[in-house]
Amino acid sequence: MANVTMKDIAEKIGVSSVTVSKALNDKEGVSDALKDKIKQLADEMGYRYNTTAKSMKNGLTYNIGVVIPERFSGGMSQSFYFRAYQQAARVFEQYGYYGIMNILTDADEEALKLPRLYYEKKVDGFIFLGQLSSDYINIIKEMDMPKVFLDFYDEHDEIDSVITDNFFGAYDLTNFLINKGHKKIGFVGNLHSTSSIQDRYLGYYKSLLEHGKDINADWIINDRDQRGKYIEFQLPKDIPSSFVCNCDQVAHAFVKRLKQEGYRVPEDVSVVGFDNDIYATITEPNLTTVEVDIDEMVTAAVKVIIKKVQGNNKCYGRQSVKGKIIKRDSVSDKRQE
Repeated sequence: MANVTMKDIAEKIGVSSVTVSKALNDKEGVSDALKDKIKQLADEMGYRYNTTAKSMKNGLTYNIGVVIPERFSGGMSQSFYFRAYQQAARVFEQYGYYGIMNILTDADEEALKLPRLYYEKKVDGFIFLGQLSSDYINIIKEMDMPKVFLDFYDEHDEIDSVITDNFFGAYDLTNFLINKGHKKIGFVGNLHSTSSIQDRYLGYYKSLLEHGKDINADWIINDRDQRGKYIEFQLPKDIPSSFVCNCDQVAHAFVKRLKQEGYRVPEDVSVVGFDNDIYATITEPNLTTVEVDIDEMVTAAVKVIIKKVQGNNKCYGRQSVKGKIIKRDSVSDKRQE
């Protein structure tokens, strides 16, 4: 099959080759809508960017590193991160870039060792996917290379980040439980672990405050240690009628523990999760949860890193992508009791 050229794309879509060139190289003078249309057509027609020639011309590798901490990289059990990387790879290809996955080992993170891709100058920038330690974030801050945080943020607001709307997702979930008649609502998650868990807790807290309900410290259940490793749940003696869990994987394990202790879900205790990943549907009963828009989050992060790599060094700040509640069978209705 002959190589597809810019001229082929131009003729197919009815524009000039110059317009196609500008679109594929993200130059000014072409609307975002037309750029997207041209890139999609180029992808469908099998057009491949000549990255070697372009690299010689402008010094770019056309590779972006996607760094995932080891604790978030465990196969199906961390499907959110794998799905995010897969989506990133697809979106990068639309821009003529390649996404290179880099698992950051616990040892390298503790030793504050930056990825080899950085030292070997194999990439033009990085997306860091998943919460990193504050010490490691401090050394990332000093990297002389474009970078974006995905699915977390921290006090260094000069590092652009894209997150799901953790606060309002958990706020909406807690309101949902209250509207179902639940008066005693607990939270499952280590409040010192990640920015996502903290924001989900704060959304839960805001809902309780608005409805005149006090926080009961006994109902805040730890799920992991300082390194992010899961620990055994310590259930309170006076168990509330419902719990907001910081993610579906934790909710899945929490439902199992409740059943081991003789509680029925949702008749005795209702449980909601967050993410709408595979754990939401392998849990029995299936979990009510917040669906995170991974595709939109990843696309936003890729757009930012591409702009930064191409020389637009402005600060894009913290972008938040809204999720939505998916209602299933893990919540009972207490309004008539």
